[in-house]
Amino acid sequence: MIFDSLKNSGLYCSLHPRLARAFELIGSTDWTAVEPGIHELDGRDIYVNVMDVDLKRKSDAKLEVHNEYIDIQVLISGREESFGWSERRNLRRPLAEFDAGNDIQLFDDEPQTYYTVRPGQFTMLLPEDGHAPMVGEGHIRKIIVKVRR
Repeated sequence: MIFDSLKNSGLYCSLHPRLARAFELIGSTDWTAVEPGIHELDGRDIYVNVMDVDLKRKSDAKLEVHNEYIDIQVLISGREESFGWSERRNLRRPLAEFDAGNDIQLFDDEPQTYYTVRPGQFTMLLPEDGHAPMVGEGHIRKIIVKVRR
């Protein structure tokens, strides 16, 4: 899990060949003007899910993991969004088998910790990270940029 300011995104581009392109697209797009939904940025190697959502209580947010994609999650509007986090290797309570078609598995474990993202910041979640997004109060717009590993 990485949590930082978008101003520092260049520090992470060497971690994967597609991250430079992903961060370039994040920084060069007016996400307030993009329709909600899935948009391919570089085919299925880099795509974005633009979401307008109501945040939920901690008890309603389930930890999730992915195998094929790295998530870069950015709060576009709203005050803040919290995330639960745990190491994937410590998750013990799967709610179902891994869904390869949607690249997701949900868990009912309690997160080890919570952290909060505000506009101008991002969190990057790797396949080793269990994460429970969209925790808090209110309505937000966010993007989830999916980068194929």
